[in-house]
Amino acid sequence: MIEAVSCGGIVIFRGKILLLYKNYKNKYDGWVLPKGTVEPGEEYSETALREVWEETDVKAKIVKYIGRSVYSFSVPEDTVEKEVHWYLMSAANYHSKPQREEFFLDSGYYKYNEAWHLLKFANEKQILEQAYGEYQELRRKGKWDGAF
Repeated sequence: MIEAVSCGGIVIFRGKILLLYKNYKNKYDGWVLPKGTVEPGEEYSETALREVWEETDVKAKIVKYIGRSVYSFSVPEDTVEKEVHWYLMSAANYHSKPQREEFFLDSGYYKYNEAWHLLKFANEKQILEQAYGEYQELRRKGKWDGAF
């Protein structure tokens, strides 16, 4: 078994969530949240911010840690056990630009219900539900500051 750790962000601007559309050689096709692999010596929060920046060209700021998801998938040589740490983040505007080198063809901000239905994986839908609930609670308390 191969163990892998990634970190990512649920990035929100004016109530909308940042998503990426990936198409890898027509084998993988779907909408995802930005995330990526932890590099040696990197803190999880640093990885999350870096990956959001690299994959979407969005300079985000972390609001709070949301939690982790764990799942496994098969690759030709083995099974990968993946742990992803997620952060609720805010962005300064609606700008985003998908990272073509990673096979992202589109990116954008979507209303919660649209984002939930677009997301390909159940574990990302679940973390979106949790993060969006946190976002709504922070707004209700007047503690959401989306400005930089």
